[in-house]
Amino acid sequence: MIELHILAGKKAGGQTVVRRFPFRIGRASGNDLQLNDDGTWDQHLTLEFHRREGFKLAAAQNALVMVNHQPVQAALLHNGDIITLGSAKLQFWLAAARQRGLWLRERFVWAFLVIVLLCQFALIYWLLGLN
Repeated sequence: MIELHILAGKKAGGQTVVRRFPFRIGRASGNDLQLNDDGTWDQHLTLEFHRREGFKLAAAQNALVMVNHQPVQAALLHNGDIITLGSAKLQFWLAAARQRGLWLRERFVWAFLVIVLLCQFALIYWLLGLN
């Protein structure tokens, strides 16, 4: 659903795909994304998904979180936003959509084409047999 690209901190260069919400980020081992960077709290922030509003960030009480260099306690996230918590920086990104397999539809179309072709051969044979 979304990807978090780690731009700065001990895990810089890594990325995490988020598929379940709420998604918790912090220093504690029970978080969905554990960051042991300076200035990161045990439960620093939570990402949530609301159908009508979109992706929301909610910071822990008194935790310093910045989105695009602006301090926030709660924010609506957009594609490409930079989230700073302690010395770690994350980039919020929409993950590539997965395409559903089309093999069943393809087989149906091919079967339909074969049936049409056979019907045409049968019609030609029938018409030639009348003469």
